[in-house]
Amino acid sequence: MVASQKIYTRQFVFICLSSLFFSASYNMLIPELPSYLSNLGGAEYKGLIIALFTLTAGLSRPFSGKLTDTIGRKPVLIIGAIVCVISGLFYPILTSVSGFLFLRLVHGFSTGFSPTAIAAYVSDIIPKNKLGEAMGIQGLCFSTGLALGPALGSYIKLYGNYNLLFYGSSFMALISILLVIRVKETLQNKQQFRMQSLHISRSDILAKEALPAAFITFISYLGFGVILTLIPDWSAHLGIINKGSFFIAFTVASVFVRVLAGKVSDSYGRIIVLKIGLLVLMLALFLVGYLDTKNGLLIGAVVYGLAMGILSPTLNAWTIDLSNSLTKGKSIATMYIALEAGIGLGALFSGWYYQDVITKIPLTFYACAIFSMFGFIYLLNYEKR
Repeated sequence: MVASQKIYTRQFVFICLSSLFFSASYNMLIPELPSYLSNLGGAEYKGLIIALFTLTAGLSRPFSGKLTDTIGRKPVLIIGAIVCVISGLFYPILTSVSGFLFLRLVHGFSTGFSPTAIAAYVSDIIPKNKLGEAMGIQGLCFSTGLALGPALGSYIKLYGNYNLLFYGSSFMALISILLVIRVKETLQNKQQFRMQSLHISRSDILAKEALPAAFITFISYLGFGVILTLIPDWSAHLGIINKGSFFIAFTVASVFVRVLAGKVSDSYGRIIVLKIGLLVLMLALFLVGYLDTKNGLLIGAVVYGLAMGILSPTLNAWTIDLSNSLTKGKSIATMYIALEAGIGLGALFSGWYYQDVITKIPLTFYACAIFSMFGFIYLLNYEKR
């Protein structure tokens, strides 16, 4: 498909809004799931809340990448949102610890599908010289859902109950589907779905050309897995009533840099912007662990938002820069596999180390800051090559 020179087309606006509601759908559960799991008697499994979700998200990426390149962007996007709708309806039914953990596995398929298709769709309709800017705008919408979702979820739980929260999650995902039903498919020469479409060979799993972007993505999102796992308890420890406050602060901060970072990367290159983003990320993770007050946590959240606002659209654009035009979905899926691996391992190891000992939380964030430094060193060497 020949991209229009305009960014703000009807298709782009609808895809961005769909991304917002999809993100809000599953993120609105995050702040309340640790306490919900504790109520079920599974406090020791808090690290699995995010880890299981990201496990199936990562495992489904090769399938979503291949299907995005064969049957089309729209079907893959809708499949992911349907999984969110169904999962939200089943949380009130499967109320054992094992049932809850099983649903976290199933729910993870949603983010394995929709974001891959969304990124491919946006890259189809946006000219290359504006791709970073467009990714910044789309990422802004996704992150708005990431911030508003947890805040809304905590509000619903505060004045309602868990079941109302789960049904609200399903409703958000349904709106996401309705927004994209009428947009045009952008994949040229799309194929009809066959069972053979689900056959994954070794070459379908990772796009080698996208591995540099995937590595930086992995490094960047280790800390996010830790944040998703520990910030709800850390917020409560510091006396913050609405556990979504951190996510609001970090998203508001990212609003101011996402589009700008995308534009700068379009003009001056992806690598320089990524290096700046990693330096800010190191500082942010250190501050989140070091400033152990209400205001201190919000300051850390703002700096973290600036870091991710710089990194996220630039990583998306860099991945597409490196990709083959015929296997764009596979390249995007490769980047997202790294993203899920970073979030999942960050969540798993932080949950394993934490074990409800609140004094361990700062050290966990310091460790993440050190890992961010490894990404910066990698980019220095990559630039020399």
